[in-house]
Amino acid sequence: MSAYCCPLCQQPLQRQNQALVCAKGHQFDYAKEGYVNLLPVQFKKSKQPGDNQDMVQARRRFLNAGHYQFMRDALAKEVSACYSGTGYVVDMGCGEGYYSAAMAAQFQDPELVHGIDIAKPAVRYGAKRYPGCQFAVASTKQIPMASGGASVVSSVFAPIFADESARLLQDNGHLIVVSPGPRHLAQLKALIYQQVREHTAPDTPPGFNRQRQQLLQQQISLAGDDARDLALMTPFAWKFSEIQMADLASADEVTIDAEFFITVYQKIS
Repeated sequence: MSAYCCPLCQQPLQRQNQALVCAKGHQFDYAKEGYVNLLPVQFKKSKQPGDNQDMVQARRRFLNAGHYQFMRDALAKEVSACYSGTGYVVDMGCGEGYYSAAMAAQFQDPELVHGIDIAKPAVRYGAKRYPGCQFAVASTKQIPMASGGASVVSSVFAPIFADESARLLQDNGHLIVVSPGPRHLAQLKALIYQQVREHTAPDTPPGFNRQRQQLLQQQISLAGDDARDLALMTPFAWKFSEIQMADLASADEVTIDAEFFITVYQKIS
């Protein structure tokens, strides 16, 4: 029995060779890279939902350079500390699997950590690079997994769907959220906004209690190409002009504040 349910009829999916099949005969084949697509075409709101190829490649290059490793390591430790010993871990909006892989490294079970994202190019890359995780293309608003099967749900710079997180989690399970710290990327924002506002800590989602929170702060020095990739992978990438992007790419060094809140919530049972 897999951890997934059929997105069409909600019946449990079972692994049969290189496919997942439900009792009603709906079948979802694994791609050669090792992920499964659980986003039926009729559920898509666009031809290619999620981040486009340029954003995926920029984020992949930036993260692989190790600039956010200090946050990645802290997140993985929190996931390990919160894991109940039963069930699985769901990384909602996993992107290329950079953080999912760090979570999986805390355990010995390649079936334990599941990375879910709607962007197929990102999931394809994650599955190819990180075979120690399970990856699926699906909407994080409605993840095709059984209720109450997850010990930990994580959300790294992704929308927090509180009801869906609570549905997935066991009683007293944990939701771990990574969000921008007060001055996160302030230097980049100063290039496109007249006034740079500081981020505040996230509100507690309904159905959860906040257990603890840490603020990670580090200044990172970036060569021009890395600074441009960072700008491309942000939600405000479209606000940069071509000239500004070119200036970033040609800079010898750019110093950026990287700040993150890591907040641990527990499901109210």
